[in-house]
Amino acid sequence: MSARFVRLAALSAALGMITGCGAIKSSAIKSVADTLAAPDSDVFARDEDLDLVAAAAPFGLKLYESLLDSIPNHVPLLVATCSNFTQYSYAFVQSNAEELEYQDYSQYTRQKDRSFRMYLRARDYCLRGLERRFPRIRVALLRDPKTALARARKEDVPLLYWSAASWGSAISFGIGRADLAGDLHVVRGLAERALDLDPNYANGAIHELMISLDSLDELVGGSEVRAREHFRRALDLQKDRPQAGPYVSLATGIALKKQNRDEFEKLLRDALAIDPDKYPEVRLPNLAAQRRARFLLNQIDELFPK
Repeated sequence: MSARFVRLAALSAALGMITGCGAIKSSAIKSVADTLAAPDSDVFARDEDLDLVAAAAPFGLKLYESLLDSIPNHVPLLVATCSNFTQYSYAFVQSNAEELEYQDYSQYTRQKDRSFRMYLRARDYCLRGLERRFPRIRVALLRDPKTALARARKEDVPLLYWSAASWGSAISFGIGRADLAGDLHVVRGLAERALDLDPNYANGAIHELMISLDSLDELVGGSEVRAREHFRRALDLQKDRPQAGPYVSLATGIALKKQNRDEFEKLLRDALAIDPDKYPEVRLPNLAAQRRARFLLNQIDELFPK
């Protein structure tokens, strides 16, 4: 979750005080959007309190949407909104659903559906950004993602990455939905084009995404060999700031599928061995991934029945 949330309330309050000329107000809104969407130091990523961030984030998400009502075609803000909805759903809503599965099944299904709808919401913001950057691309993506994305450049990588991450997450939660059944090749096309353009993006974030995609069955394009290669590459890119995410992704994607309990347990314990306080720049992502690792270890006998 982004430090943009921290500044958003004050900036939005300032906008509310602007009166008079519509052109002046529109210019001010765009200036705020540019500020919020620009890369910056991530205060939320340094936070040590997951519950505090979970409580604060929804306010920021709604304010992002409020700004988009005024400037619906602002691509950087569309990407930021897409990314923050995706991160919020993964870190808090999806994890909450998974932890409820063995405690309260009705609440589990409700939270799972909520996470699914949030991923779709994120995807739709990214799709709006793609359509703005590349008019009429939606139909072209479904036909041939490689050709449709040939015009993309390195500056488009955040848009491609978050499109793939949100869309892929929606597919994983929406198994059986006819409107998503044929979209997996689009997700892979988006991720592979982003990887071609900037393989080192966000300290290996695309490689971590590719672990999940290549953990799928070979019939839908997966490859255990490639998944393990992406795992090693992600660890190499993150060696100065180790992250627990790749370990959890390989554990749930490959070790669990192959019912390799020893590897599953080792990967999750490796994830837990990372000291979040030693790497404050990625403290919050590590805390979120480690919370999931602990939950999975607690459920290991259910996941690996004798």
